[in-house]
Amino acid sequence: MSGTGFPGFADPVLDAQAAFRAVLAAMSRPGQVQRLPPLPEPPPGLSPAAAALLLTLADSGTPLCLAAGPEAEAWVRFHCGAPFAAAGAAAFVLDPAARLGDLFPGTEEEPERGATLLLDVAALESAPGWRLSGPGIRDSQALRVTGAPPGFLADWAANRRRAPCGVDVVLCAGDAIAALPRSVAIEEG
Repeated sequence: MSGTGFPGFADPVLDAQAAFRAVLAAMSRPGQVQRLPPLPEPPPGLSPAAAALLLTLADSGTPLCLAAGPEAEAWVRFHCGAPFAAAGAAAFVLDPAARLGDLFPGTEEEPERGATLLLDVAALESAPGWRLSGPGIRDSQALRVTGAPPGFLADWAANRRRAPCGVDVVLCAGDAIAALPRSVAIEEG
């Protein structure tokens, strides 16, 4: 248990390594659902997947925009030490109200510095719903996303037009994630 009352990973080293491998698999295979190691009890405001991603990816050098409440902020400070920043200046953004066009897209010289949005959704399934295509996908990849924000696909199309700059998205549902690197095209169907 931590001083915040909410533990981190049961086995911090092995669970963080497993979560990092899952993130790498998700980014290299866009739209494929990956499972993260179980998190005993994330604080209110954070899904198990989003909490596991923060434990794995955030540290004292990672500006974070977090709109998940005071318990989640205290938990992140204790476990990650990440500094908080406005959405437009953050490397990782976990805010359901964040719009892709408002997040830092990187620069022409350093497009890899674009923000990553961690977006909680109700459910992720490898089933028809969205059809993804692009780098890392052979032909197409089906992904059903329940609970995406209204207008997300239009925002995504605008995000892709900023290439090579843009924002990457990791969808989170329960202990599952699916990644949408900025180079991926998404169509309904």
